[in-house]
Amino acid sequence: MTSVSRTAALHNLGCKVNAYETEVMRQQLAGAGYTIVPFHEKADVYVINTCSVTNIADRKSRQMISRARKMNPDAVVAAVGCYVQTAVEKTSLPVEADLVLGNDRKGRIVELLDSFFENRARQERLQDVPDISAQKEYEHLSLEGQGIHTRAFLKVEDGCNQFCSYCIIPYARGRVRSRGIDDTVEEITRLAGSGVREVVLTGIHLSAYGTDLGMEAGDGLMRLIRAASDVEGISRIRLGSLEPGIITEGFARELAANKKICPHFHLSLQSGCNTVLKRMNRHYDTDSYAEKCRILREAFDDPALTTDVIVGFPGESVEEFEQTVDFLKKIRFYETHIFKYSPREGTRAARMDGQLTEKEKAVRSDRLIGLGAVNKAAYEERIAQREVELLVEEKVIIEGEAFYSGHTREYIHALARADELETISFDVSGKVFSGRMHRKGENWLFGPNSDSGIEYSY
Repeated sequence: MTSVSRTAALHNLGCKVNAYETEVMRQQLAGAGYTIVPFHEKADVYVINTCSVTNIADRKSRQMISRARKMNPDAVVAAVGCYVQTAVEKTSLPVEADLVLGNDRKGRIVELLDSFFENRARQERLQDVPDISAQKEYEHLSLEGQGIHTRAFLKVEDGCNQFCSYCIIPYARGRVRSRGIDDTVEEITRLAGSGVREVVLTGIHLSAYGTDLGMEAGDGLMRLIRAASDVEGISRIRLGSLEPGIITEGFARELAANKKICPHFHLSLQSGCNTVLKRMNRHYDTDSYAEKCRILREAFDDPALTTDVIVGFPGESVEEFEQTVDFLKKIRFYETHIFKYSPREGTRAARMDGQLTEKEKAVRSDRLIGLGAVNKAAYEERIAQREVELLVEEKVIIEGEAFYSGHTREYIHALARADELETISFDVSGKVFSGRMHRKGENWLFGPNSDSGIEYSY
């Protein structure tokens, strides 16, 4: 690896998996001698990790590539990721960047930049976007540490075999590919050594972890969770988005018996109407989904259940939308992330009849956002009636007063007065405190118990 004296700026678009990959590339560039600068500053190299989940994401990706070019016309602009993969492989659209790299080339960012600089006089651009569907091996990526952070997102799986009718991701990410358990544990151990106390296991289709390695769905992820739980220094394990099918009585019971598992589960829904779910090519119905929620709520004491819902899917009638409203009232999620359907070129849904207007989608979205706010407030009020555990993440100053910011195991954000925590423990960051929450304006204020301040060992 060549040591250089150049500046590099990175910009991430999209999901937590993309964010993890962007952080890996940042560390690789820094390790090769690049000075990392903010994206809005002039740099020698700009790296944009693109997203392609919707046509809007495609447009934002193109805009960021163009912005980088304008900030420094002499810079090398590297576009990587999902938009690049689909633009080159599926739509044959040009990507206006110097380096155009597919989704399994992020781990080679330094090597490919070196190659470009060495041959810059003889070539205008370097494009390396292989057929992602042919990739069978997980691309090795890992973080060396997280600096002062106490929570780390950890990518353990890539690709998806679901082919939902609205989604381009299987074409952008390829088929399911799982990271080895030993390799994952090695990274978690390094992260724990750097001060990380909570890891969030993430993937494009996390529920399918291990299925490409000959494991049964659910069993592979559980094996990984067991191994991660054995890492000394890790107090919490949080799971990324799950498909409902992975939730069984046995799976939930074992999760509940593991005291490091956070009672916070994101179960992808997308619609509370069976006919819409069928058009979406989702692999469950509302009855089975409700049963999965029941299983989790029996295994855990009022866990935080969160979800995604798409409104205005092609052909969604008023009656179908009302079925979704009724279902959300029935399940009472902690948080509901609402997305207005956006046609994605290259998907079956984009060619379906019955495309709704933006006005219709906006009205439905606003209604579900309002319902979600009511459900969220009710859940947080219930949790505030009991003792919770706050993992301290960072110190912040609000209107001249010092606080520590953190999250409960249910992922409720709360603030604690710095002087109260520092009276209990001199070294606060990364510690877990027990106590209760109460409202302070728009925030939850956490008050620790007098015997709190130890770092819990489960």
